[in-house]
Amino acid sequence: MAITKEDILKALSYVEEPDLGKDLVTLNMIENVQVDGKSVSFTVILTTPACPLKDLIRNACVTAIHTMVDKEADVTVNMTSRVTSGRGDTSEVLKGVKNIIAIASGKGGVGKSTVTTNLALALAQSGARVGLIDADISGPSIPTMFGVEQQRPSMVQGDHGKNYIMPVEKYGVKMMSIGFLTPADGAVVWRGPMASSALRQFISDVEWGELDYLLLDLPPGTSDIHLTMVQALPVTGAVIVTTPQKVALADAVRGLQMFRQPQINVPVLGVVENMAYFTPAELPENKYYIFGEGGGKALAQKYEVALLGQVPIVQSIRESGDSGTPVVLENDSPASRVFREVAQAVAQQVSVRNATLGKTKPVEIKS
Repeated sequence: MAITKEDILKALSYVEEPDLGKDLVTLNMIENVQVDGKSVSFTVILTTPACPLKDLIRNACVTAIHTMVDKEADVTVNMTSRVTSGRGDTSEVLKGVKNIIAIASGKGGVGKSTVTTNLALALAQSGARVGLIDADISGPSIPTMFGVEQQRPSMVQGDHGKNYIMPVEKYGVKMMSIGFLTPADGAVVWRGPMASSALRQFISDVEWGELDYLLLDLPPGTSDIHLTMVQALPVTGAVIVTTPQKVALADAVRGLQMFRQPQINVPVLGVVENMAYFTPAELPENKYYIFGEGGGKALAQKYEVALLGQVPIVQSIRESGDSGTPVVLENDSPASRVFREVAQAVAQQVSVRNATLGKTKPVEIKS
């Protein structure tokens, strides 16, 4: 019997998307089914270009066709992506941005900006459109991490004659930081309202365009900046960065619990354990737990969130950040692979969050 499109769709209705728990047909992830004799082709629309299960899904599709339709079918599975969004607001604020991800730590010195930088780059490398706001007004480090300390943003005239700031772009990531607007050796000594005002300007007066992910590198603690962020933006979710040691974990808990307060209620996508262990370059298989072992993993388990990754202490991570060429740009180093895995895990959690939780919108905090 001749193979039909209906045969193909029926077989694919038995292929489940592992994260979302439903089949590909029900999720409308199958398009452009073509049949020519025994040659079959179709497109699978993934929820993110950084999907870590791409090969698993592809192989499951081929197996389903061979098992349920024709074992001799020549199957071509085209994989593409359409990043989902959980935004439920109808405001004009960042209307072209599908997902807004807050990166927080609770404590300074845990490598949050390093994680944010490499996460942004890894997502961009996967094919996603990525932006990054350096929300640490008093201690901006993103310009240094990207090697763009001397660059200054340009201006463009938008609708109704309003002028917009054009973000600085490098390595495929659009970014905005107070470091682009002040002298590199100058101190930004501002009270909370002034810092919050600067963040609002980065949100409303910058021409971000169409983005799949906008990352916010937040300052340490739980301050005015954090409240401004959740009031001004429909935050998709938060990522908590910590080191394994007890003093860092205590502050990470406070950062995590801030997002879970009833009046804020921003989903926590997971925990990144930075400086998880030390691995010497000459002994890549050895692990030395300088700051303790498994603290981030225990934190994730206790509060029932995903452990997004464990990043080692590697000299090249520090050197690459200082030189403005983040380590994830390296082709196949252990450190770059870890950050790509973290990016895949974050994208995975965003997709699950958008499919299973309610629409996100700015928070109304009543005094």
